[in-house]
Amino acid sequence: MTDTAQTLRAMLWMIGAIASFTAMAVAGRAVSFELDTFEIMMYRSLIGVVIVMVVASATGHLKDITRRHLGVQFIRNIAHFTGQNLWFFALTVIPLAQVFALEFTSPIWVLVLSPFVLGERMTPTRATAAALGFAGILIVARPFGSETVGIGVITAALAAVCFAITIMTTKRLTRSEKITCILFYLTTLQAVFGIALAGYDGDIALPSATTAPWLLLIGCAGLIAHFCLTTALSLAPATVVVPIDFARLPVIALIGAAFYAEALDVWVLVGALLIFAGNYFNIWSETRKLAHV
Repeated sequence: MTDTAQTLRAMLWMIGAIASFTAMAVAGRAVSFELDTFEIMMYRSLIGVVIVMVVASATGHLKDITRRHLGVQFIRNIAHFTGQNLWFFALTVIPLAQVFALEFTSPIWVLVLSPFVLGERMTPTRATAAALGFAGILIVARPFGSETVGIGVITAALAAVCFAITIMTTKRLTRSEKITCILFYLTTLQAVFGIALAGYDGDIALPSATTAPWLLLIGCAGLIAHFCLTTALSLAPATVVVPIDFARLPVIALIGAAFYAEALDVWVLVGALLIFAGNYFNIWSETRKLAHV
């Protein structure tokens, strides 16, 4: 297959990823009026367990599930569960575009934390990329303006930090574990966390006829989004995939404006462009470095 054909296929997979991430955000807001974030995560994970087990059984990949690195699996899923809860909460209190803009800072946080977690060196290129990203964060959050930073911005930013920890621990796991194993622990551990936290008060809300379809969409969209993104990255370089993924921001901004009367905030878009610039500069630099090895 030619490089052009692979790039076109990657673009099609990224359209699927963008549609899935967007659908999950809209569905998360739709169910938030009846369910809290722990209940949303519980139902999402239970649906995910069923999907992963059915697909793994049908494709003969159950043998890929091992008990190696359970500690890393646990840390990864605590981070992801926390980040996903914060993300679902942020969806309900700040504009969708602002949530997505702050979510895109996860790779910047990876740059900052990787020297401590993965032992990677902080190069001048990575430091520059991080600086661009943090400048973007300041513009999106605008902490020095007339309004103080609200709880929505704080939770969205903390979600990005949690997602960065998820990225780094996933990177460690992929050195020895198959995707089926990672997805199995992703769904099962987070189902346990969800049941424990949703039911700590002895009151777990059951899905209504209104929320049940949205929950099914959340469960399916979450897995499909990550599968599409992973497949796209296997077909084309990150320098191609990342700009396409960034199209999520204008898409969700238009949806917020059309369906939720959210203003199109130019400063969120300006800050998001700086965050994108930091991410892309780092990926471009790392790709060039590998090309010369």
